[in-house]
Amino acid sequence: MATGTDDAREKKCAVVACDKCLIRQTDGRVDVRAFIVPKGKRSGFHVNWDDNGFATFHEDCWFALKSSYKSQESNLTKEEKEMVKEAIKTAEIHNSYDKVQREAEHIANLIKNSKYCIAFTGAGISTAAGIGDFRGIRGKWTERDKDKKQGTKGKPKQVKRNFQILRPTYTHEAIVKLMDNGDLKHVISQNVDGLHRLSGLEEGQISELHGNTFVEKCEKCKKRYVRNFRCGGKATNVPVNKCKHCRINHRTGRVCDDKKCNGYLMNTIINFGDYLEEDVLHGAEEHAERSDLVLALGTTLQVSPANDLVEMGQVPIRLVICNRQVTDYDDTCLELDEKGVPLGSRVFGDCDKLMREVMRCILPREELEKWEEDRAVRMLTYDTKRKL
Repeated sequence: MATGTDDAREKKCAVVACDKCLIRQTDGRVDVRAFIVPKGKRSGFHVNWDDNGFATFHEDCWFALKSSYKSQESNLTKEEKEMVKEAIKTAEIHNSYDKVQREAEHIANLIKNSKYCIAFTGAGISTAAGIGDFRGIRGKWTERDKDKKQGTKGKPKQVKRNFQILRPTYTHEAIVKLMDNGDLKHVISQNVDGLHRLSGLEEGQISELHGNTFVEKCEKCKKRYVRNFRCGGKATNVPVNKCKHCRINHRTGRVCDDKKCNGYLMNTIINFGDYLEEDVLHGAEEHAERSDLVLALGTTLQVSPANDLVEMGQVPIRLVICNRQVTDYDDTCLELDEKGVPLGSRVFGDCDKLMREVMRCILPREELEKWEEDRAVRMLTYDTKRKL
């Protein structure tokens, strides 16, 4: 029975009537989650949901189920239709290995022919580092929606993330390599985990729209400080100054190194209700407007105004998206040029798997092997830059 986990074992498709072989690791698949799971016997059900509402399907089996559940001819029970409806919101799609390879070749050619390629990154590029995402089958917002659906009382569980132990993923390092080789011009990120900067990106190479938990800035002179420890707020050793937007005290308890300034330092995290920093947003917009190719990695592109940036570049828009969930921008990726070739690319799955194939298409074999072998050495370097 399906479990909804992402591992190397073969799985049986959750569609009861499926007569195909087991879902292999290299096959296309879809993992879903429903919130309300019937207790006891599920007679007449067409899907083998597990006891927690998870199920895994062949890619085509899932889309057949998804397209038919609303039709008048559907023989799903009312209860199971509701489960499918919920599962559609959480579905994580993984394209087959063959498709990922084909799209990687296309993406590599797009990058090579681009004059101003930028990356736009979200939480999905950090899941391989051990940090949770927001909208996946176990994402933060998914858990919140589940609690609402099930009527769970009390406040939602607060998951504390130990950012200190996180290390850059293959995708983080691939971005740095592309930047070093001149194939990538800028990175715009919604992430606050600090992994882009830890992996080697300099301040001028990245626009961190939502801040960085390892960066604090002076209230007065705006000078920024990159730390090897997490810059928390709620300091008690300096006067409290609650933000008028989010009502949170951003002060960290330290002061500016410039004795002539001596202003209070504050964390750079953008909380709900906060406005984006104007200079950071304007810088991101300038790079977005110059772009002729955008690599949107690990994001569902649902957060405004950040999501507007991916379609702000030169016409025709060339957009590549890799994540596990559908987005409102998927059709843009599939628009064709005058020769009938897709202007962009849409890949469903894990960013690391795609970027490994992309780098194999871009780098000469010896350079690729040397760069990948040196990852262990880079990991040791990252350890020295984080206070444990």
